[in-house]
Amino acid sequence: MRILDVAHEMGHEEVVVLHDQASGLRAVVAIHDTTLGPAAGGTRMRLYPTMDDAVLDALRLSRAMTYKAALAEMPTGGGKAVILGDPARDKTRQRLVAYAKAVERMGGRFHTGPDMGIDARDAAVMARHTKHVSHANPQSGVDTADLTAVGVLEAIRHTALFLGTELRDLRVALQGVGQVGYRLAKRLHAAGAKLTVCDREEARAGRVADECGAEVVGHENIYDADCDVFSPNAAGAVLNSETIPRLRAKAVVGAANEQLSTPEDGDRLHERGIVWAPDYVANAGGLLSLLHERGEVDEDGIHERVRAIGPRVREILESAADDDLPPHVIADRIAHERLRAAREARRARPPA
Repeated sequence: MRILDVAHEMGHEEVVVLHDQASGLRAVVAIHDTTLGPAAGGTRMRLYPTMDDAVLDALRLSRAMTYKAALAEMPTGGGKAVILGDPARDKTRQRLVAYAKAVERMGGRFHTGPDMGIDARDAAVMARHTKHVSHANPQSGVDTADLTAVGVLEAIRHTALFLGTELRDLRVALQGVGQVGYRLAKRLHAAGAKLTVCDREEARAGRVADECGAEVVGHENIYDADCDVFSPNAAGAVLNSETIPRLRAKAVVGAANEQLSTPEDGDRLHERGIVWAPDYVANAGGLLSLLHERGEVDEDGIHERVRAIGPRVREILESAADDDLPPHVIADRIAHERLRAAREARRARPPA
């Protein structure tokens, strides 16, 4: 299927392909839905096999951001951007500036911040050239990655309660212990959970082993870990027809975006009796951080909003169990209903 056909099928409003010859920038900005407000979503930088793969990633991630905003009751739409390249080798100030200027030209339809391969220092560079990039102030006491980890921790806590147990009794297998996964591991360890971890960078996994007493396994072996919760916290599309049959977990709860390779993989988890906390519900802490960055809530307020992710996940799991449906079906239904109500309210407003 052609990429533009995919964008049409997913309901995207706009897809912008960026090419700046002087800097070598190649990037994609996907705006999925602005019913609830201007699109918001992170910018990531990574290598892709082809340009089509990069566009498809942006399309999938931006749609998930729409659902994430709807379920978190945020006044934002869904967007996402990807910059093609190896962040360790290809990230230059010139490319960041070219990208930031392109975001500025979009006139506020897209607001962004750090994601995989882009950190707060990069965002600070971009913020000099566009007012539509934000990141947590290092002196504020609020860290976006930590807020995401807190939200996922609460999602795991309430998933455990749904299963009839508690954090201190859990065995958790963490796939990826980078910015978010590391913080999540530390919090799980403090709560008494036993950890098995993997990461493509051995030093990261080794750090968690040293600090949390975690068992380290190979990247491909994490799916076979004997655990209560499998927690994907790196790349997406890790739950598929090959990996799901290998899982020995009772639940899947993690920070990675777009964990399902296809929607049918949510059905596969349900058929196996594995509870899945939809990623766009569990990992909403990073999106919620915008409320603090914009000065709309204080530090206590943003932590309260993030901790509310846990009860929201539990409500979805309970509704799914009552109806014998996969949790993502319930979450999607809620998101679609909120978007429908917002569209009707918009149509009912008198013209300006």
